[in-house]
Amino acid sequence: MASPRSAIRDAHRVVVKIGSSSITAPQGGIDSYRLQALSTVLAKRCLAGGQMLLVSSGAIAAGMTPLGLTRRPKDLATQQAAASAGQGNLMAAYTTAFHLHGLTVGQVLLTADDTHRRSHYVNASRTLERLLELEVVPIINENDTVATEEIRFGDNDRLAALVAQLIKADALVLLSDVDGLYTGHPREPDSERIGVVSSPEQIADVHITAPGSKVGSGGMVTKVAAAQMCATEGIPVVLTSADQAAQALAGEDVGTLFEPTGSPKNARRRWLAHATHVNGRLILDRGAVEAVVKRQTSLLPVGVTRIEGVFHAGDTVDLCDPQGEVVARGLVGYDSDELGGLVGRRLDTDRMNHARARGSGVRTVIRRDDLVVL
Repeated sequence: MASPRSAIRDAHRVVVKIGSSSITAPQGGIDSYRLQALSTVLAKRCLAGGQMLLVSSGAIAAGMTPLGLTRRPKDLATQQAAASAGQGNLMAAYTTAFHLHGLTVGQVLLTADDTHRRSHYVNASRTLERLLELEVVPIINENDTVATEEIRFGDNDRLAALVAQLIKADALVLLSDVDGLYTGHPREPDSERIGVVSSPEQIADVHITAPGSKVGSGGMVTKVAAAQMCATEGIPVVLTSADQAAQALAGEDVGTLFEPTGSPKNARRRWLAHATHVNGRLILDRGAVEAVVKRQTSLLPVGVTRIEGVFHAGDTVDLCDPQGEVVARGLVGYDSDELGGLVGRRLDTDRMNHARARGSGVRTVIRRDDLVVL
């Protein structure tokens, strides 16, 4: 019987995410030794025929030393200044490190807006695919220099998960300064490493509160969320420390493996489920929930009992059951103020005839082709 980790060992296309604290010094600046060590591990996999994409944090941390900063800045303007000063140094270090193995790297900077907008999402996918065809190793980071609070990913764990789905990766490896998920705080004597997570329920009672380092922005919460996001799309994920990168990629029993819990959706539904920005919520009655979730029909106004938030036609909204739990997501066909007057109303014959007479047609709230069940 194949080991659960054989999927990582045999994966052809792998996304690896590295956290700031694993390639930079505690007071900022690049740790050349650790960056070179990671690059060597990834280069060996590439030279053996694999495709590697690296989502690398570290631009802000790399820019701290040139700017004379000793702690990660908290305000957006200084973060952007540090990213501007550090991104070039970070890419120069990766270029040198991979060049030692005869490999070329390419920089890809993204904002959340590049995934929220469908056309940008498709274009990003094409760019990454072409880089891989040309045997270039993409080095991906959030475009911290220009990203505003409204269009930021918030952390590179989520960005890595989105990239893994974007390019249909065979596996995702999340590397940081923590060697796995534990039943309690790793420093507690009775805390044990969780080797394999087979379902979200398995870790529902695990207290996950570890903050990120003083040079990074993520923490265990963001890593687990990213891992579960990919697991629902059929992508296995390993969460471990940067020092165990080689063992993790070799399928050895290190870190925490998140086994796939779902099957991959088509590209459009993956985008709807994970990459779009949600602008509001529609609360549905039980009949509408059953129709949308089980029969996967379009949503009609009669099934909506309440709307929350302000949105426009074409925006993404969550569909919730009567208790407020999200059950689906889709592109709404109405502005929120227009839909408010239709809540609970049936599309009766008189209304349909009136709409046809005006040439406007009758719209569903969300067409089934614009909807994904979560």
